[in-house]
Amino acid sequence: MFKKEVPVVTNPEKIEELLSRGVEDVFVKESLVKKLSSGERLRIKLGFDPTGSKIHIGRAVVLHKLRAFQDMGHTIVFLVGDFTAQIGDPSDKLEKRPMLRKEKISENLKDYKKQVGKIIDLSRAEFHFNSKWLSKLGFQEISELAESFSVQQMSARRNFKDRFEKGQDVSLREFLYPLMQGYDSVALKADIEIGGFDQLFNLKAGRTIQKHYGMKEQDVLTIQMLEGTDGRKMSTSWGNVINITDEENDMFGKLMSVKDELIERYFLLCTKLSLKEIETIHNTLENGENPKNVKLRLAHTVVEMYHGKELADKAQKNWENTFSKGNLPEDIQTVQIKKSARLVEVLLEAGLVESKGDWRRLVSQNGITNADTGEKITDENAEVGENISLKIGKRRFVKIEIKG
Repeated sequence: MFKKEVPVVTNPEKIEELLSRGVEDVFVKESLVKKLSSGERLRIKLGFDPTGSKIHIGRAVVLHKLRAFQDMGHTIVFLVGDFTAQIGDPSDKLEKRPMLRKEKISENLKDYKKQVGKIIDLSRAEFHFNSKWLSKLGFQEISELAESFSVQQMSARRNFKDRFEKGQDVSLREFLYPLMQGYDSVALKADIEIGGFDQLFNLKAGRTIQKHYGMKEQDVLTIQMLEGTDGRKMSTSWGNVINITDEENDMFGKLMSVKDELIERYFLLCTKLSLKEIETIHNTLENGENPKNVKLRLAHTVVEMYHGKELADKAQKNWENTFSKGNLPEDIQTVQIKKSARLVEVLLEAGLVESKGDWRRLVSQNGITNADTGEKITDENAEVGENISLKIGKRRFVKIEIKG
């Protein structure tokens, strides 16, 4: 049973902030403002394809916008694209996305609902899987839907156009993706659909498909994209992500590595601080405040959102102790072994490196340091013959103790 719905908020100022903060585009804004001002409880759709098992804070930006609609009293409809993930969304992709196997999608979905529940109130939300209806579509109905689009429309999409010019393949299944996403809006009777701005073509396709079925067309709201820790678009494939499930110390450290010029953008897109507070932060930086001090607040704010104040306080203290004072973390992980062993085997067993390939990469890039002496571990076959503390990469530490 859902919790009792909260009253629909029609305050003009709150509506304006809803439609402007972190928003790239609204289509059609006049229609959407009218709907939001009417007091009608609207159905707000957001779909995610589970192409990975973890949700990073870049993808969470649109989830926070969904929560904002929920707090305004509207019905939240979260869609898991377990069927469309097999098709592969070509939006903003410079090469063909491979089709995912059902087994991989099922694996990715294990903790998806739990992660989404960190941001939206699942007790007041609908949660759907689009395989329920898309797997039942017949060829005739798909053909009728395809009639609503032209090859010229599809080919004009920037990513397709770029791939055509480079002589790269574009699969016919990629042309079908917007039809599938548009049909989702029909099945869910969406009044509004939100998504990243790279999704605009697919979101508008929902309007086209709804019109095909004689339904009222949804309005569309696109969200700004968040840059990763290296300044490029946040992407799991580039390794520049901060996942909402990251352990608090790791999350804090990653946030402290964000480029200085992105500090305000992270406050805007990744926190619930008011626009007035963010303006104050802007003025503070303009007046010469050390960006590191402001990033400490950013890191604490974001970690607190996902892990609570106590762990955020602890993560900040740990970071300052380790990186500002040069000490080992207070809560350093300790691994005990009974006799000397190859270092790679110890770290693999403890889950501190993902694979032997990961270990070789870290060693070759001077990513393993004896934290007691500051010396780099350069031998892939190094053995642990005595108690040792290690720094792994930039933010991970471990103490290995031999218990004879």
